Amino acid sequence: MTLPLALSCAYAQDTSGAPVVTISGFGTAALTFTDTDKAEFARPNQSSGAGKTARTGVDSNFGVQANVGINAWLSATAQGLVRKDAEDDYGAELAWAFVKAKLSDNLSVRVGRMGLPVFMISDYRDVGYANTMLRPPSEVYSQVPINSIDGIDATWQQNVGDTTLSAQLAFGRTSNRISANSSAPLHMHITAITALNLMAERGPLTLRLGRADGTLDLQDSSSLNSLLGALRATGAGYRIAQLAPLADALSVTKKKASFTSAGLGLDWNSVLVQAEYTKRKTDSYVNDTNSWYAMAGYRIGKFLPYYSHADTRSAGNVANTVPAACPAGYPAACTPTLRALSAGVNILNTPINQSTDTIGVRWDLYRSVALKAQIDRVRPRGNAGSLLRAAPGFTGPVTVGAVALDFVF
Repeated sequence: MTLPLALSCAYAQDTSGAPVVTISGFGTAALTFTDTDKAEFARPNQSSGAGKTARTGVDSNFGVQANVGINAWLSATAQGLVRKDAEDDYGAELAWAFVKAKLSDNLSVRVGRMGLPVFMISDYRDVGYANTMLRPPSEVYSQVPINSIDGIDATWQQNVGDTTLSAQLAFGRTSNRISANSSAPLHMHITAITALNLMAERGPLTLRLGRADGTLDLQDSSSLNSLLGALRATGAGYRIAQLAPLADALSVTKKKASFTSAGLGLDWNSVLVQAEYTKRKTDSYVNDTNSWYAMAGYRIGKFLPYYSHADTRSAGNVANTVPAACPAGYPAACTPTLRALSAGVNILNTPINQSTDTIGVRWDLYRSVALKAQIDRVRPRGNAGSLLRAAPGFTGPVTVGAVALDFVF
């Protein structure tokens, strides 16, 4: 599906030579609810979600974009977005703000704030109208809670017969508030980002490969800092050698991180297929993951019913090397201290393993307006998974319902 708002790279200029300003926008008005009040369902990086009482904030947003065609080869774009992200209240953010130079028919360069090219729909993941499903599967799209990069990118495009090849290479850094399910969000910083996005399009088929590497820092986490400090202090005080290296391994300070992804899209006659596989790795307590989803739909006039299955599995975490007890002759407080530290490490290391089955229907009821209804069956494995504020011992499953009106203008 083509969305001029999010995907257009052409900018007009009037006959007088003056820059042309184009204003466009998008939005989603949605109600989201579940079948339980024992946990809340939310999109990735939201601090609260929906229970039995329907809420608007989970899937609703509004964005405005301005494109300025300065001349035949130079343009500028800015996009503002209002949504709930990291904090419980709606907030406004500058999603895009870049200048683009078209150096040739095949090569263009952008400088400023752009979408971080790590997913198949990175550039329009927040534009509901441009997507078949009501929301991207969280099992995959929660793996990178960052939408943009501040820096520079270059895009090369070449037609080879009936196939269009494109390559995008980006360099930069980014910062974002991260929901910690607490009174205040944390701050994530990723520096020295290198992202490569390769795509091949031939008729109805699209294939994509992506890779991003960077250096990860997580700040303002009082609970994490307290745990790491306690591990180091206990290790020094009781001369337990493995505790300080464990704290270093758990720490999220200047740690390497990578994200690898592959995607496939097919829009052939009435058949629609979309799938992605992703792999996240970090040298910290943040779990390595393998995630994927597959979606299939079939157009029937203005209606498009669809089904998807998504899954995420933790592929590894930092080994808990806290001893179960202190050697004989140590102070009486030593073993209870170790047990408390071990429990803290286990909580920090909690994996998120879950799957979601989704059925839904999209109705293009009017030009630039679509109505969607979707039901998700979220099945965490072993714990509450990505569900928020779960009651002790609650492991689901949870049924999530949502109705959304998507529009562009």
